[in-house]
Amino acid sequence: MVQNRSILFLPLGAIMISIIAMSNPSLLQDYGKAIVPMLAIVMFSMGVTLSVSDFKRVLDEPLLIVIGVALQYILMPTIAWLLAMLLGLPVVLATGLILLGACPGGTASNVICFLARGNVALSISLTAVSTLLAAFLTPLVTLFYVDQSIDVPVIKMMKNLALIVIFPVVSGVLINRFYQQHLARIKSFLPAVSVLSIIFIIGVIVAKNQVELSQSGILLLTAVALHNILGLISGYSIPRLLGYDESICKTISIEVGMQNSGLSVVLANQYFSAAAALPGALFSIWHNITGSILAVIWSKNKDGPGQTP
Repeated sequence: MVQNRSILFLPLGAIMISIIAMSNPSLLQDYGKAIVPMLAIVMFSMGVTLSVSDFKRVLDEPLLIVIGVALQYILMPTIAWLLAMLLGLPVVLATGLILLGACPGGTASNVICFLARGNVALSISLTAVSTLLAAFLTPLVTLFYVDQSIDVPVIKMMKNLALIVIFPVVSGVLINRFYQQHLARIKSFLPAVSVLSIIFIIGVIVAKNQVELSQSGILLLTAVALHNILGLISGYSIPRLLGYDESICKTISIEVGMQNSGLSVVLANQYFSAAAALPGALFSIWHNITGSILAVIWSKNKDGPGQTP
């Protein structure tokens, strides 16, 4: 599948663009204004893959949606805040990590879930709901956890999220609803467009922060890696303790552990600083690597194929 290959190319492409940006930052550092439009393209592409029925599914499994959203917006920012304190991250990087933790599920989680033989219908529903809730919850959760010395422009963030998340996603859903029969060819290219857009965003952020990244790379990588790993473990363990089956546990693990790092990069760069976007940029590389590894391991489990939407 083109979609599978595109997503699996993301970690490799992110590593390659990061190396280029670190060695020659002048190639990309002047393209900061392109970041927001590129993310809007990613969100629109995700919207086109969704349907009204994906949102209606919430009514079928409300408790699972509540569990997934709670882990997404309570557990992940709490983990980020604790890690920032324990590791002594500078305030700007701590802000970026917390913002990352307060973002919805990542755009790659649905494909990773499919490859891992998870419940794809649930994954899509969780991504859709958490993404729409991001316009309200991401700014409020960030405000709650971020150091008081950092100004969190909640209202501006909400308005911006409505423009770069809700509007593109809803537009994509509506276009998919009324013009589905004309979108077959376009849909096959959208994953590649999304992946290339995310790779480009990562490259620009790394280029703009080449000096800061070289100075705090190991510490930041440790924080990002622990944040992702703890999210994956918690997302699997908590549903398991509640008695859910393997497929559900894998799905929530992937959905919780794989944040929308592209969104965190854009928000951090726009409302805090370019350095605050570094956790999201690094996370884009890391979580796609761990997600791909989990997909390979879990796809070998004999618990039936992934449930398609």
